[in-house]
Amino acid sequence: MRTRIRIHSLTAALTGALALSSLAAPAAEAAGAEPTITDVVVNGGAELALGPTAPKTFKVSVTAHHASGIKGMDIIVSLPSYVHSRSDRGLTCTAAGATTSTCTGSWTVVTSGFYGNDPADDPWYVKATVDANDGNWMTTSTADTFTVRRLAKLTANATPEPVTRNTTLTVTGKLIRANWETHKNAGYAGRKAQLQFRKAGTTTYTTIKTVTTGTNGTLKTRTKATSDGYWRWYFPGNSTTSTATAKGDYVDVR
Repeated sequence: MRTRIRIHSLTAALTGALALSSLAAPAAEAAGAEPTITDVVVNGGAELALGPTAPKTFKVSVTAHHASGIKGMDIIVSLPSYVHSRSDRGLTCTAAGATTSTCTGSWTVVTSGFYGNDPADDPWYVKATVDANDGNWMTTSTADTFTVRRLAKLTANATPEPVTRNTTLTVTGKLIRANWETHKNAGYAGRKAQLQFRKAGTTTYTTIKTVTTGTNGTLKTRTKATSDGYWRWYFPGNSTTSTATAKGDYVDVR
């Protein structure tokens, strides 16, 4: 059964106020071409992942072009059947020339307003209406789509410390991710995580082996200790869950 955000919780789920730009009401279509959207950027192009309850603010930028220039925009972020909202603080628009402008707004999602994990399964939509200076305008229900993922976290612990060279080192850890139904983190079982090592004095991690998480998201493996360095786990993420990288645990090899 599909979960939904209850109507009275929409404000808590995705807060927003009317955009600052004042749009002209669509009247008779003026002669000439409509404005065109040339680019949409969500969260600066970075992965967008949300925890169990903490608010997360991200930006959306829409770039549009028209021969007469851009007069204003309205941008809406929506998830079908869940939320429809304008920017928290209105839009800031910057002209990149006589014909092109980029408008940027910020949106804050509070996952405590979610009643399930469906928002990570469905695409989110950026909708936009663009007014040109000459009276032409356009509106689209899908300027772009983007994905919101459940935030994952990893831990790592290598023992014993210090360790004798060429003896066995045990590396453990745990992979968890946000559950928007319980509003808590939970172990993520049956997922492949990479054990990685960075030799002291270097800057690059190398994958040593891949291990599958246990029932509660636990990780455990044994490897040979050959030199001083840092051990960590890395999870590459998937369509619903973010990437995760544990902090490297330094081991002194003697």
